[in-house]
Amino acid sequence: MTRFVDRGAVVAAWVGVGMAVTIGVSFVLVIPIEPVFWYLAIPSGLMIGYYANARSERGAGPWRRIVANGLFAGLVTGLAFAALLLVVKALFFYADNGYRDPGLGTRLDCASGPECVYERYLADGRGAALVEAGVTDADSFTAFYWGQQASTAAVLIGYAFGGSLGGALIYGAVRPKPARPGTDGAEGSPA
Repeated sequence: MTRFVDRGAVVAAWVGVGMAVTIGVSFVLVIPIEPVFWYLAIPSGLMIGYYANARSERGAGPWRRIVANGLFAGLVTGLAFAALLLVVKALFFYADNGYRDPGLGTRLDCASGPECVYERYLADGRGAALVEAGVTDADSFTAFYWGQQASTAAVLIGYAFGGSLGGALIYGAVRPKPARPGTDGAEGSPA
């Protein structure tokens, strides 16, 4: 055991990172349905909060340790969700070269990176909303865009963290109780 969380919670945190990467690759890169990625952070946190304590074999012990195990693993999982989202967004933001599907028209006339993303938003008819938000050029668009991405990353951390609290509380309520002395582990049967 570490001072604040059990070793099983550390292992669970790494499992949460793997889960976030798997879900992220599936729903941000392969099938880009970003809202699915957001909402899967909740059950991921729930499972990791529960698993952190199951992996630690927390049959007994204080509730604060159970909650700490779950929250630690959930925080790491949420940070992985957020980091993956930001890395993918940065990749597409800075690598955009203005190419468009031939059915959408010609290639955008822009410098690669933020300027092309800004032009893409304008071409999609979002210009009025951007002006209303104070966006008038690629530089102001970049600040606006990354502000939105930071908000989304914070929400992902919150979803996983909140889910992990729920998972820890569920584990604490239904956890296996330690065997009583004089029994072989089965309820009520003497050794």
